[in-house]
Amino acid sequence: MQLQHLRPKHKPKTKKRIGRGGKKGFTSGKGSKGQNARAGRRFKPLIRSLFKRYPKLRGHRMESQPAFLVGVNLDKIERHFQAGETINPQVLIGKKIIFFPGNQIPLVKILGNGEMTKSLIFENCQLSKGAEAKIKKAGGIIK
Repeated sequence: MQLQHLRPKHKPKTKKRIGRGGKKGFTSGKGSKGQNARAGRRFKPLIRSLFKRYPKLRGHRMESQPAFLVGVNLDKIERHFQAGETINPQVLIGKKIIFFPGNQIPLVKILGNGEMTKSLIFENCQLSKGAEAKIKKAGGIIK
């Protein structure tokens, strides 16, 4: 046995080149004339036209989205409220500190930008760590 007599176990698959004579003949296995017999033919799938006719229901049935969150800084609260007053989302909407269209009441987050000198009562509001520390330092109550 010599090296040139060794053959690979499997042959690499070669792409079939058609339309160059040989046993296939005139049409080279592509059938008769027409669009299918031409080079470079490519068709769009028939189902694509059906998909394009469907309405684009973007955002439809998205109940899992979080509720609208509005941020309010402490300096704004300091300006609009007196000591001992209660702060909740309804009061903030009533005093037009926050604006929210529709009948829903948004989630309100109190942010720590500004200083707090008055003791206020906060209800149904989320608080940042900085805001919570400043409110407690001023003697405020968080419910």
